[in-house]
Amino acid sequence: MTEPASDPALAELCDRVRAAAAARRPLCIRGGGTKDFYGETPAGDPLDMRGYRGIVSYEPTELVVSARCGTSLAEVEAALAERGQMLAFEPPAFGPSATIGGVVAAGLSGPRRASVGAVRDFVLGATLLDASGSVLRFGGQVMKNVAGYDLSRLACGSLGILGPILEVSLKVLPVPASGCSVRMQLDEGAALQALNRLGGQPLPLSASVWRDGVLTLRFSGAAAAVEAAAARLAREHGAARLGDTEARAFWIGIREQTDGFFGGPLPLWRLSVPSTAPALGLEGALMVEWGGALRWLRSDAPAEAIRAAAARVGASATLFRGGDRTAGVFHPLSPANAALQRRLKQVFDPGGLFNPGRMYRDL
Repeated sequence: MTEPASDPALAELCDRVRAAAAARRPLCIRGGGTKDFYGETPAGDPLDMRGYRGIVSYEPTELVVSARCGTSLAEVEAALAERGQMLAFEPPAFGPSATIGGVVAAGLSGPRRASVGAVRDFVLGATLLDASGSVLRFGGQVMKNVAGYDLSRLACGSLGILGPILEVSLKVLPVPASGCSVRMQLDEGAALQALNRLGGQPLPLSASVWRDGVLTLRFSGAAAAVEAAAARLAREHGAARLGDTEARAFWIGIREQTDGFFGGPLPLWRLSVPSTAPALGLEGALMVEWGGALRWLRSDAPAEAIRAAAARVGASATLFRGGDRTAGVFHPLSPANAALQRRLKQVFDPGGLFNPGRMYRDL
């Protein structure tokens, strides 16, 4: 649905887009800039989205919040925390200036993603700006309103190549009543087996990380269920419980990539794999998340070798930070998927105005 731009900040964005389209000058959509490192190198004249900000509505009883793109992630999370609620997919900020529009455009989720879902699973509606300066609204503000639902999900992880995200409506969830984290010594193979076994059992498992021979698990939910799970792991595997302060710092470090694993000069790869996939045998430092389905790799191995190893188990490999990007940041698309992506880009942005080449160089 197309709507007029009545807000002055929105009208200014519409004018900028129309002028850029008339001049055929590509635009680089930018919020807080905390994820500029992600994807191909940004190109085009900057289109700063931060002026269009503010929480539009928040209905705690309906578990829905709607906010303009330039609203800081910190502001949204603070408003939710006051009512004992949260963005359950734990979006990484990567800095204090992160915006809610950037959260959706990047499509990145934190440690809780394996148990609750990804960003796209929480998007109820989205408003985009097209290359003619028209405002397009998709979806709604409640789960039962599915009109345009899939179209709003297209914005998740699009890195802005379909157009600027102006506003989003997100499902929120209550903060769990209780939580604890435990830690045990396991090698990689044993940890992967344990994660797949535990993932199929009725445990309140909300996050998992393995690295350097140590598996750390987080349980969240009703106090009785959390305590029972921790006691079981202690009894069966000798798992030691972390203190609350230590556990909180650890999971923030994983979410925000301030943990020591993410430091250093080696390129950081993000491998999305079937959780049951065995160890890939790649050179470098490894961290396993999401019950085995996400594997972070610090390695200077050639991109071809890493992607070939991923492809053998039906996985994809993204060069998340640093490294030589001549082979492309994202895993190469199949011919069918590449054709679909080009058609989507043509429909939403036929002139190639928005974030050209940010995801794939021919988009």
